[in-house]
Amino acid sequence: MNIVFLSIGGLNDLSENAVYPDLLRRFRDEGHSMHVVCQRENRLGLDTEMNVEHGIKVLRVKTGNITKTNLVEKGISTILIGWQFKNAINKYFGDTKFDLVLYSTPPITIANTVSFLKKRDNATSYLMLKDIFPQNAIDIELLNNTGWKSLIYKYFRRKEKQLYLMSDYIGCMSEANVEFVLRHNPYIDKDNVEICPNTINSLAKKHIDRNQIRSRFHLPKDKIIFVYGGNFGKPQNVDYIVEVLKDNELNNLIHFVMVGSGTDFHKIVEYKKQTSENYITVLNSLNKVEYDDLLDACDIGLIFLDYRFTIPNFPSRLLDYMNHEIPVLAATDTNTDVGQLILDGKFGWWCESKGTESYKEIIEMIIREKDSLSRIGMNGKQYLEHNYRTEKAYNTITNHFNKEERGN
Repeated sequence: MNIVFLSIGGLNDLSENAVYPDLLRRFRDEGHSMHVVCQRENRLGLDTEMNVEHGIKVLRVKTGNITKTNLVEKGISTILIGWQFKNAINKYFGDTKFDLVLYSTPPITIANTVSFLKKRDNATSYLMLKDIFPQNAIDIELLNNTGWKSLIYKYFRRKEKQLYLMSDYIGCMSEANVEFVLRHNPYIDKDNVEICPNTINSLAKKHIDRNQIRSRFHLPKDKIIFVYGGNFGKPQNVDYIVEVLKDNELNNLIHFVMVGSGTDFHKIVEYKKQTSENYITVLNSLNKVEYDDLLDACDIGLIFLDYRFTIPNFPSRLLDYMNHEIPVLAATDTNTDVGQLILDGKFGWWCESKGTESYKEIIEMIIREKDSLSRIGMNGKQYLEHNYRTEKAYNTITNHFNKEERGN
């Protein structure tokens, strides 16, 4: 098949071990002709261009800035991206007839691009639903469904409905996601909605020198190290993360590593400057190789989600922790099923991200039972290999075409 994948993610390296690169290479390896259309934010100062990368045609489209910017620029850039994608596809892939259009959220504003390709090529469309917007913005009060902000909400809600209706199939990350989508969008045919989770290639076991890696990152060798890697923004409730750090500043048996970027990353940096205790390491975003090395040297992977969420988020960073065989401590809302999954798989701990007392109790329990961390981490790796390997998403998507072939 000729397949095109639409994404606002930069996809800077299609060879890295990550959700989308792994899936795209799997399609390539199975003999499909893969095409990618992704954004290239204006801040990079580079024009639109198309190159072949790892056997995949990658069209990088110059757009406005969507990440690391203010809400006004983010909003305008998000609205324009569908139009920019469509123009670039016409120019660079005008003679290519696609059989399948794959796309993920965010953003929902690529609906017009998907509609264009479906009509032009009579293509099948598959939405990999990773982000339920605009409801997530309502939950954390970035948008409002009353007052003047309701106009913005109504616009994006209309785009969301449009995207769902034009999707032949919708793949959700978990059962809770499926239930939420169908409950709040009763016009969707339930037979077209299924579980298609985040997946990743399982890493081979390798020998590592943890002390050497800890020395490279200037980390203590004799403490339990908790690591958070990823975005520091409104969804993570960085104020809560700071409260967790404050609540454990006198615990000399543990160390926190905060690595990433985002609109609220400055709060972590500022807190680090204010505290005299040397129990936190703050790192700007690392490349994938460095980040993988860092995870190999840490003991516990952290997940944070704002307690106000009514939508069932499923953070992709969970897979990295599982792949590196480190247990997971998640503090989230009560609507996501990621906490129950962690508990059922026996590879970590969960508490609600509201108040830090339960969080501190879990940390104290981890210290008491530190000899079991290796076993708990291995449980996570085994759970990943049974449930989140790349072939699961690949088979889920292509099974629809296999059914059509059998029907003929």
